[in-house]
Amino acid sequence: MLLILDLDETLVHATDAPLERAHDFEVGPYVVYRRPGVDAFIRAMDAHFELAVWTSSTRLYAEPVVAELFPAGIVPSFVWSRERCTQRFNPETYDFEWAKNLDKVKRKGYPLERVLMIDDTPEKLAKHYGNLVRVKPFEGDPSDAELFGLIDYLPTLADAANVRRIEKRHWRKAWAPGDA
Repeated sequence: MLLILDLDETLVHATDAPLERAHDFEVGPYVVYRRPGVDAFIRAMDAHFELAVWTSSTRLYAEPVVAELFPAGIVPSFVWSRERCTQRFNPETYDFEWAKNLDKVKRKGYPLERVLMIDDTPEKLAKHYGNLVRVKPFEGDPSDAELFGLIDYLPTLADAANVRRIEKRHWRKAWAPGDA
């Protein structure tokens, strides 16, 4: 099973206006904060899934962030950035957004029934909502616990024949009732 991870507001929070605590690293003009549990999360998911990264940020940003996040010996199968996204117009916001069309992953030989994507922005996967496990956006809160819940929840999906048919919108209830 392929597990595709988003970066910004999913695994990290990057900003040009530092928070009131020390940042974890810098990339270009941004100070970057790791989401609590990201190291344990990546290690745990590597034991159950083939890992990849897909962000709507630029490649020049994505590559150094991935290099900081992924421990030695764990290499994502691919790191895709904005160049692999599809720009589309959102008539509700009158703005353009970057969509992640999983048909591109399918063309690489991955059956969509066996692909999960972790992202904080469901609009980016509107065409492939059945592949999405949505997380709350991470904006630097050191008490955030989303990834700890995913460490317990995601392995329950690893052997599913078709993840697209599994209801995932309420995954937090499956992890820890009352914490959702």
